[in-house]
Amino acid sequence: MTQGDTPLPLVSVIVVNYRGAEDTITCLRALVADLDYPRLELLCVDNASGGDDAGRIAAAVPEVRVIPSATNLGFAGGCNLAARQAKGSVLAFLNNDARPHPRWVRTAVDTLTAEPTVAAVASKVLDWEGTGVDFVDGGLTWFGMGYKRHAGSPLAQLPAAEHESAKDVLFATGSAMFVRAGVFAELGGFDERFFMFYEDVDLGWRLNLRGWRVRYVPESLAYHRHHATMSEVDSPDTGRETFLLERNALAALYKNVSDETLAKALPAALALAVRRATARGELDPVQLDLAHGVGAIDTSPVPVPRTALAGFLAIDQFVELLPSLAESRKTEQAARVRTDADLIPLLRKALEPAYPLERYLAAHEILVEAFGIERLFGQRRRILVITGDAITERMAGPAIRAWNIALALHAEHDVRLVTVNPLAAPPPAPFPVSAARRRDLTEPIEWADVVILQGHVLELAPSLKNEHSNKIVVCDLYDPMHLELLEQGKSAPDDRRAADLAGVTRVLDAQLERGDFFLCASQRQRHFWLGHLAALGRLSPRLYDADPTTRSLLAVVPFGLPAEPPVRTGPGLRAQLDGIAETDHVVLWAGGVYSWFDPLTLVRAIEELRQRRPDVRLVFLGMRHPNPEVAEMDIGARTIALSDRLGLTGKHVFFNEQWVPYAERQNWLLDADCGVTTHFEHVETTFAFRTRVLDYLWSGLPIVTTDGDAFADLVRTERLGVVVPAEDEQALADALERTLYDTEFADGCKERIAEVARRYTWPEALAPLVEFCRDPRPAADRLPGATDLVVSEPVRGAELVRRDLALVREYLADGGPTELARRVAGRLRKVARRRG
Repeated sequence: MTQGDTPLPLVSVIVVNYRGAEDTITCLRALVADLDYPRLELLCVDNASGGDDAGRIAAAVPEVRVIPSATNLGFAGGCNLAARQAKGSVLAFLNNDARPHPRWVRTAVDTLTAEPTVAAVASKVLDWEGTGVDFVDGGLTWFGMGYKRHAGSPLAQLPAAEHESAKDVLFATGSAMFVRAGVFAELGGFDERFFMFYEDVDLGWRLNLRGWRVRYVPESLAYHRHHATMSEVDSPDTGRETFLLERNALAALYKNVSDETLAKALPAALALAVRRATARGELDPVQLDLAHGVGAIDTSPVPVPRTALAGFLAIDQFVELLPSLAESRKTEQAARVRTDADLIPLLRKALEPAYPLERYLAAHEILVEAFGIERLFGQRRRILVITGDAITERMAGPAIRAWNIALALHAEHDVRLVTVNPLAAPPPAPFPVSAARRRDLTEPIEWADVVILQGHVLELAPSLKNEHSNKIVVCDLYDPMHLELLEQGKSAPDDRRAADLAGVTRVLDAQLERGDFFLCASQRQRHFWLGHLAALGRLSPRLYDADPTTRSLLAVVPFGLPAEPPVRTGPGLRAQLDGIAETDHVVLWAGGVYSWFDPLTLVRAIEELRQRRPDVRLVFLGMRHPNPEVAEMDIGARTIALSDRLGLTGKHVFFNEQWVPYAERQNWLLDADCGVTTHFEHVETTFAFRTRVLDYLWSGLPIVTTDGDAFADLVRTERLGVVVPAEDEQALADALERTLYDTEFADGCKERIAEVARRYTWPEALAPLVEFCRDPRPAADRLPGATDLVVSEPVRGAELVRRDLALVREYLADGGPTELARRVAGRLRKVARRRG
C-alpha cells in the first residue's frame, strides 16, 4: 500500500505478554482498532505466562500471531524471539501495559523513510492520562546507568523545547520504539543477558557507536502505565529490580566504552556500586567495629537488607558474565565508528550522581575526582592524514595540502601526519610526522578513528578497502589524476598508456566506492566527481534521501593559502639569480613544469615582449620536483631548449633548478611583479585547480592566465588580471605588458586580490572538513545493517503470465524467433546460476 505516491513499509509490532493478559489484550485491541496505518503485522510473545493467557489473547484478538515461549525470556529475549519471526522491514516494540496514539506508527515510519541515517525512532511516552512524562529524552551516567530524563514530571511544567521538538537521543525507551529490522538483526537485537532493564539503553548506545542515529519524534506518541505488570510479581523490597539495574549498568558500560575510558570508569563504577548498596541498606563500617579497631569485637550477625544485598550480588553476577561480555566487547569495539567524546551531547549530564543519598553523594564526589572522570569523556578524536608525497622543506602541492589539513585539525583532535615516501628533514610540526611503508601503515590505521588520504594511498592500505572496515575514510580528490595522465603519458606506447590510465582510474574508483566523505577543489570538480559517483552507483536512493544536496558526502575544499600575509624572511629571486636587477619587471612561474602546461607559448611571448620591453624577466620557480618518485617530464627539457635556442636563458628567462623551500617561497613571490600560468585547451584544464595561483593571490600578484579553468573564471569575474586564449603568444605578450607596465591597472588588480585572498585562506578552505571531523559518520549507504524499508511485491499468477506474454511479443517484434531464443537462453542461465 502507499501513502500518496510513496509505498509504505510493513511494520511488525511486537508485544510481550507476561502475566498480564488483560493489559495485553487492551494493548493489542488498540493496535487493531486505533492505528492510522494500513500495513501492520501484529506479534505477541507469551513469555511463559502460565495459565490460559495465550489462548485468551488469541481468541480476543484474532489479528495477532501469538508466539509461545516455554521459558520466561524477559523483555529482551521475548522481543528477539518475535523479531526473528517478523516479516516487516520495521520493528515496533510496545509494552503490553501501553496504548498507542492513532499516529504512533505513521509518524515514526515517516521519519525512517525521510532520514536513512536514523536507525531507531524513540516515541514520546506519557503516563496513562497524558499529563505526566514517562519518556521525552534519555540520559546516561558515566557509570553506565541509563535513565529517562524528566520521567515523573508533570508535562505542563516542562519547557516545550524539551518535549515538542524532534532531536537525536542516545536511546529509545523499550516501552514504545521503532527500529529498522535489518539494523536490529545486524546488531544481534537486544542483549538477552540483560533480561530486562537497560537492554534498550544498550541497543541505542551500540547504534550510536556504529554511526546510526536514534531520533526522538514527539508525534509518535504512546501512553504507559509504568511497571504495571511488574508490580504484580515484584514488590519494591525484593531487590530484583535493583539487582538487574546494577548488573546491567556494569555490563553496558563494559561493552560499550573505549579502552581508555574503561580503564578508569570501570573500577570507579564498581566502587560506586558498592557504596550505593551500603547507602541503600544504611550499612556502615561501625557496625562491624571496623572504624576504630579497639575494644571488644562484636561477632553477632549484621542484618543486610535485600536491596543492599542485591547490589553486591549484581557485581558478583557481572563477574560471572565477564567471559561472554568480553566477546561482545570485542565485537562492539571493532565495529564502532564514533568516539566516547562524540556521544557526550547525547549523555546529557553524564556526571549526575543519580541517587540523593548522603553517603553515596560523598563517594561519588571522591571517585569522580580520584579517577579523573570529568576528563574521560573529553578524549580527543584520533585522525590520521596520509599523503603519497614527500614531506620535506621543499614540499609540493599534495604534501602542502596534507600538512595544512593536519595543522587545521590538530587543535581539536590528536593528529598524525604520515607520508609513504622516505622522510627527510620535515619542517617543525605541532603533531607527529612520520614515514611508513605499506606494512607500517597497519598500526597508525588501527590507532585512528578517521583516516584522510590522497592519491594512491588507499592501494597501500587494503584493510581500509575492506567493505566491512569500520574506519571513517575521507578521500581527498582535489587532483583528478586520470585527467592529468591523459596529457602526461602522451609519449608512452599506446598499450602502456592505456594500461596506466586504466590503473589510475581503478585507484580512483576504489576511493569513490569506499569513502565516507570526499573533498574536491572547485564547483567544476564537484560536478565532475558527482558524475563519477553516479556512474559507480554511489548516488543511491539511500544516500540521496539522507541528503539531496550531497554536501555531506562531497564538499568543495579548495587548496588554501596562509591566513597571515607573506613576510620577507630572507633573500628572494633578485638576490639569488644573476641577471635580474631591482628595476627589472619580473614574471613568476610558481610551481613545477608539467605536460599539461604550456610554458613554450610563454617563452615565445617573452621573446616577443622583450623586443619592446628589454627589462622583462621570466623566472621558473622550480624545475625539479621534490618528490623523487615523480618522473621528470620532457616538457621541462623542451622549455629550456627553446629558451636556449632563442638566446633568452640567463638574460630574460631564468630556470631555478631546485625547488624553493616551502617556508621561503614568499621571498621569491614578493620579488615578482606578476604571476603567470599557461596551459592547453583540453579536459584536464577544465577540471584543474592551479594551486600556484593561490600563491599569487597570497602575495598580491596580478595574474595572467590561459582561459579554460576555474581560476580563469575567477580572474575574469573578480578582475584580478588578464585572461588570454590558449596558445596565443601575441595575446599573452600583450597581457603581460599591461600587467607589468600599466601601473593603474596593476594597482587595481592588487586591491581586488586582497579581498579575494581572504576567501581562500586555509581556515576558510578547510571549514567543511573541520566540521565533518567534529561529528564524523559513515556515509548513509555504508551504515551497518542498512536495508530497504519497502520492497516490491513478487509478481505471481495471472500477472506473471501477462508480463511474460508481453515480453515474448516485444522480443519477437525486435528480432524475431532468434532474439526470443537468445533471451530465453539468457534467463535460463540466470536461473541456473541462482540455483547453483
